[in-house]
Amino acid sequence: MARRLLLGLVLATGAGCALTVEDLCRNVILPEQRSIDTRDPSQLPAAELPATVPPRTVAQPQPEATPWPLSLDEAIRISLENARVIRILAGTTAVTSGQTIYDAAITNTQIDQAQGRFDPVLAHTSTFDRLDAPFAQFNPFDPTRSFLTSSETQDYTATAGVNKTNVLGGQWALTFRDTLSQFGGNGPFPLNPQNSTALELSYTQPLLQGGGYSFNTAPIVIARLNTEQSFFQYKDSVQEMVRGVIEAYWNLVQARINVWARKIQVQQSQEAYERESARLKTGFSDVGTVAQARVTYQQFRANLIAAEADVLTREGALRNILGLPPSDDRQIIPVSVPTSQRLTPNWDELVRLAEQRRPDVLELKIITEADQARLLQAENQALPRLDATALYRWNGLSGTMPNGEHLSSSAGEFPDWSFGINFSVPLGLRQGRAQVRQQSLIVARDRANVDQQLHAAVHEVAMTIRDLESAYEQYLAYKETRAAAAENLKVQTEQFRAGRTIYLNVLQALNDWGNAVFSEAQQLLTYNTTLATLERRTGTILETHGLVFYEERLRTAGPLGILGHGRLYPSAVVPAGSPQRYPSTDEPAENAFDLRNPAPRQSKPPENLPPPTPLKPVP
Repeated sequence: MARRLLLGLVLATGAGCALTVEDLCRNVILPEQRSIDTRDPSQLPAAELPATVPPRTVAQPQPEATPWPLSLDEAIRISLENARVIRILAGTTAVTSGQTIYDAAITNTQIDQAQGRFDPVLAHTSTFDRLDAPFAQFNPFDPTRSFLTSSETQDYTATAGVNKTNVLGGQWALTFRDTLSQFGGNGPFPLNPQNSTALELSYTQPLLQGGGYSFNTAPIVIARLNTEQSFFQYKDSVQEMVRGVIEAYWNLVQARINVWARKIQVQQSQEAYERESARLKTGFSDVGTVAQARVTYQQFRANLIAAEADVLTREGALRNILGLPPSDDRQIIPVSVPTSQRLTPNWDELVRLAEQRRPDVLELKIITEADQARLLQAENQALPRLDATALYRWNGLSGTMPNGEHLSSSAGEFPDWSFGINFSVPLGLRQGRAQVRQQSLIVARDRANVDQQLHAAVHEVAMTIRDLESAYEQYLAYKETRAAAAENLKVQTEQFRAGRTIYLNVLQALNDWGNAVFSEAQQLLTYNTTLATLERRTGTILETHGLVFYEERLRTAGPLGILGHGRLYPSAVVPAGSPQRYPSTDEPAENAFDLRNPAPRQSKPPENLPPPTPLKPVP
């Protein structure tokens, strides 16, 4: 019988197929994995591809692309809507930060897992037994001999109960046990069948190790702190993403201004080249000047192509961090104007904000709190084990007597109880004391990490303030430089047209003007980007742009009034989601830089060019 059962098990393991001995062995005892098994990529599930179109290039600019006026606030909103995985700016591309919108929610489930320890547990077991143990017995007819016999017993035992652990570490248990026994074999039995019952109420309370509210709720506290830590990690990555969106947005504006300046240079050099070519035909110019004008024109055209390529690159970086495809038949036109108001930083306020609002500092504070809760657990586990136990049981018995009558006990007729103290302690408590020392050192390390992170944050804020002041001062200087360069270009162009200077001076003036325009825009946009960096390093960038997490909607969070809005941080007013620093306009953002041609093309060139004035020798 046993052999047939084993054979049936082996055949069932082999899934009912006609298998060889080797196949049977492989299903019963799995072989060692000594090779790497890989599937063909075509067998993997296909991922859903987004709808995309070929990207725009300098060779294929796609002029039919629809202009898309995009404000900075709308760009931030789009990035948040598409941010299931948080992206951060890395140069001219965007990469994942490793944080997703699901992380904090996943960690939040640990709270219920820790609280589940205190949920009541309902248990039920049913057991069927047949006992037929042989034993030796004297032969009543011959005391010198014995014979083997057995007493067969069939039992059915049902046990049902509820137990619960409370927040003090105590365990309640209410258990009901019902056993039905039927005896076979020789001899009369007082009750056959026999039904015994027992109702038990027990309680065990740890007095030292394992006892106490703080120790037993520590896992819940740690789970809550882990959730809070995950939330601030996510918030930190979102803040960096918003800062990256702002930087990518201003980088695109800067690239578009550079294209405008290079177009003016191409236009001016082309006009000069055409003019000198015409003058050469009439004898008013020379081959060297025409050759120089031609080289200059081609160089400026190459610079323009590079600037246009940079615009496409910067637009691609902005699209990447916004979660948009590389191209969608639309051309992004930034329409938010950068601020030119100067920040007067309040150093003490900024340092206080960094200490209170920076997510990375808050994360380390939370880690310290969690490790302090673990220290409490370690201190409790280092205590001796001392438990108080109590039990009260109501016993019952019923069954059928040999005469066929039923016999049963009354309720509560046979109670019993017990009370005791259990004590145990490892001699020396070496492991427990070592764990306490270890956790104490971890807490000390956490506090040192908090101090170091705050130290680094203060230095970052100081460095950002220096960068902010430098960018604004350079912006003011380049603003004056641009005005001077425009005036110089106008003068040099008129002097050259009058034949009183050489074309090299015009070329130098044109270069100086283009560099001044680019540098002025670069420093102002760097100033605006550094403003976002300062808000990022004080942990207030989201509030500045009217963004509040759902979990923080009832807290006193308000924008940082560093630009004279009259609102201090924190305030008692929750941001309403309507930022005012970078409002949307109806024109491209670069128009705010007063982009005018410093030397516009003449509407009608003169028919008869005046004779060139001979240059005076330099003394």
